[in-house]
Amino acid sequence: MKRDYPNLCKPLKVGNLTFRNRMVSAPMGATDITAEGTPGLRTQSFYEARAKGGAAAVTVSELVVHPETDGSQMLHLSLATPGQLGAFAYAADAIKRHGAIASIELSHSGQYAGTYMVDKKKKADLCQWGPSDGVRPDGLPVRALSVEQIEDIAAAYANAAVLARRAGFQMCMVHAGHGWLINQFLSPYFNKRTDEYGGSLENRLRFARQILTAIREATGPGFPIELRMSGSELFDGGYDIEEGCRIAQGLEDLVDLIHVSAGSYQFGFSITHPSMFREHGCNVPLAAQIKQHVSVPVIAIGGLSDPAQMEQIVASGQADAVAMARALLADPELPNKVMANQGNEVVKCLRCFVCMAERPVTQTRRCAVNPLIGREFEGLTVTPTARPKRVLVAGGGIAGMKAAHTAALRGHDVTLFEKTTTLGGQLNIACVPPRKEEMRRAAQDLIHAVCNAGVHLCMGQTRTAEQLKDAGFEAVINAVGAHSAAPRIPGIDSVNVADAWKVLAGEQQVYGTVAVIGGGMVGCETAEYLAARGCKVSVIEMMDKIAAGESTTILPTLLENYKTYGVEQYPSHKVKEFRMDAVVCENKDGAEVTIPCDYIVLAMGARSNEFDAAALEAASIPVYSIGDAAGKAADISNAIRTGYDTACQL
Repeated sequence: MKRDYPNLCKPLKVGNLTFRNRMVSAPMGATDITAEGTPGLRTQSFYEARAKGGAAAVTVSELVVHPETDGSQMLHLSLATPGQLGAFAYAADAIKRHGAIASIELSHSGQYAGTYMVDKKKKADLCQWGPSDGVRPDGLPVRALSVEQIEDIAAAYANAAVLARRAGFQMCMVHAGHGWLINQFLSPYFNKRTDEYGGSLENRLRFARQILTAIREATGPGFPIELRMSGSELFDGGYDIEEGCRIAQGLEDLVDLIHVSAGSYQFGFSITHPSMFREHGCNVPLAAQIKQHVSVPVIAIGGLSDPAQMEQIVASGQADAVAMARALLADPELPNKVMANQGNEVVKCLRCFVCMAERPVTQTRRCAVNPLIGREFEGLTVTPTARPKRVLVAGGGIAGMKAAHTAALRGHDVTLFEKTTTLGGQLNIACVPPRKEEMRRAAQDLIHAVCNAGVHLCMGQTRTAEQLKDAGFEAVINAVGAHSAAPRIPGIDSVNVADAWKVLAGEQQVYGTVAVIGGGMVGCETAEYLAARGCKVSVIEMMDKIAAGESTTILPTLLENYKTYGVEQYPSHKVKEFRMDAVVCENKDGAEVTIPCDYIVLAMGARSNEFDAAALEAASIPVYSIGDAAGKAADISNAIRTGYDTACQL
């Protein structure tokens, strides 16, 4: 078969192993971890799904090698815990039986111990260890590791690798990037030692070389080692790409594969894990430069999800393979689709950080566009219905399209009514603010899926409940969405008051000095949009925090943009009156505050649109409300999940 992506589909030799293609599953944290650090059945199923989806290698993340100095709540492999080796063996088997290479990430957080703990109180009780004495940004003191501790940690890496190999893993990844312990030793910013482990690059490489040598000696040449490194730390005082190339050269004799990421945890999670603020493939130039200086294969990573882009990366020689994490959350079947010339069927990651925001809080995984994340244990296939029905979906937004698509896949005869002439609903305005172009692609992906599934589309049309009852539909899904809403504030009907949704849709224009009322996601993004277009913007929010619902991984970058654009923030301000030249507020102390403006933009929430279900229910036709129509306006993740779940009930 002629391949659409021939270079991505080529096998790759790594040590004594052969990758079946050039697409690998990067480390993604486990979820149901026991107190002893053992992976549960959900974790095993999670990794198995990536192997079943066609990834050449699947790396289990992230095995803490030395709990005595790294207390993060992650995986820990020890023969001291009965049955623990078996749990890891089952995880490795689950990966291998689908033809993927089973790898495991060996890690030490160094001064960031406890970062992923659910119980943040325990973090404060941990002793933070690093190459040098210091203080973390959150105020926790960091103690320098002794030479004896360094030697013990290196031996622990080797022991963990031996146990992993005994459990059936075929290779390992040594995490030496993102500001973790090995990276801390490599970095002139973190490493201020004056002994043989600090100062010159040769000395800063010593800890990494000691670890890699210990692993190689303990496991032998038939157990490939992948080095994960930051090509550049990308902050003042850290090493740049030139030194990154020298680091790679200084370690390549001890590894079989170099995996090039970027950044440091301390200086921006949205850099180590590129957010929607950064270009797709932003780290690829770093991998390309390192590849020019080493002889072992190089893997590129960094917001990659588009098969065409990944094909070009490999074809042009910038990297030998590509690694994906969030892209394989959005679509675990991405590699299989590429291999089958179905690249246009790939559901692409939005880089919205829904997945990353949830894990530190609840130790679960979520995905805005994939409702099956976290459910791999229950199965990933849509079950055909035993009795096909005539199903009506009212509303062509994201929830309605997901429901229609899923119901059609199950074998139902589905008709979708949309009152406008365009599918997509709120995504058509959600994609307007800066960095949100990914949302447009999400809408396009679902439109494509709905059309391919054979859903009957009735655009620019509505039907009354009586008409639906008489049309013979056996089930109705209410996905009519929501509308913006605001309390009756004096002056709200003035000509200078606009609606955020209409502003983003281009239906209303505002200029000059603008006050945005509401500091939720819609208000904050509308403010950013207007500021980028030259308006002088203020955000007024009655709660004590702006963007309280925004992902903590996105929020810092958003606030940096606010500084760049000069967006003023007024938290803890309750609006009392709208005037033609100002907004009158009351602050938390009860004092009156007048904020001058030319225009006022309302972003004060939303209410579900009305849907008359009485006639249908009276006729014993079940009605299911989903997404924003279910009584509370939510987000794309809720829309996708409720649409999918409801269709599976039919």
